[in-house]
Amino acid sequence: MLKLLRLAAAIPLGLAAVVALGAGAAGATTIDHHHHHARICAGTLSKPGLLAGTYRGDVVVKGVCFVNGGAAVIKGDLIIARGSALNATFANNDIAGSGKSSLTVRGDVKVGQSAVLAMGCEPNFNPCSDDPNGTGQNSVRGDVTASHALAVIVHSSSIRGDAKVTGGGGGVTCAIPSHGIFNELQSPVFSDFEDNTIRGDLTMTGLRTCWLGALRNQVGGDLRDDNNKMADPDANEVLTNLIKGDIACFGNSPVVQYGDSMGSPNKVRHHAFGECGFNVRQPNPSPNGPLTPISIKI
Repeated sequence: MLKLLRLAAAIPLGLAAVVALGAGAAGATTIDHHHHHARICAGTLSKPGLLAGTYRGDVVVKGVCFVNGGAAVIKGDLIIARGSALNATFANNDIAGSGKSSLTVRGDVKVGQSAVLAMGCEPNFNPCSDDPNGTGQNSVRGDVTASHALAVIVHSSSIRGDAKVTGGGGGVTCAIPSHGIFNELQSPVFSDFEDNTIRGDLTMTGLRTCWLGALRNQVGGDLRDDNNKMADPDANEVLTNLIKGDIACFGNSPVVQYGDSMGSPNKVRHHAFGECGFNVRQPNPSPNGPLTPISIKI
């Protein structure tokens, strides 16, 4: 399993000149009505914008924005524009110095080309950027969709609709990018879904990245893992998921495997196909552990 880096590790939290939008938000307020009447949260790696307060419509992230200033409630869609990044991996209100931070999106989350979504955190597998013992409080009532995004990293979050990642990634390499947020973190690019409750489908197709995983998720619909190519031979750990529909895994490199995840078989209520089929066994742990089913029927 790839050791995940905290997305705020290389970026200072005590920042001046943050951009804060929405009723009740801390800090300065800037409103831009030129993006289809959406509110804009804008910032840079050195001076991230602050997403906090209540927004009555859509919100667009341009550049880099943090959710670390208390509750952020978006009554429309949250759109992460091309090349932008949202970091919602905080447990506390780091602006006020007391209270909790959270992200609630009543519409959809849409992650654009080359953009990054990091949402949710938990003590055991992806500690919060500001509190190693905290847990993020993040929920989306609609869908989370990413089209040719750079990275989608979602932990310990609730998604009432579907979660769908199509294409994108940083290429079939584990080299650290020469610029951008992963360069600041000195981390290869990866995507990951862990410990989430997803009422709809979880779909990951066509990624080209260093590492990809889906672990310990509760999926109310189907899980699909197709045509993903990763540079890390330990990638594609799609395990320990509870799936109320079907699971299908085809055309991946590497194929779905246990790696060093210490995971267990996916529990599937209906059908299992391809690399995740009920008849497929892989070493647990890789490469020399006992052959263990990738999926079992419940």
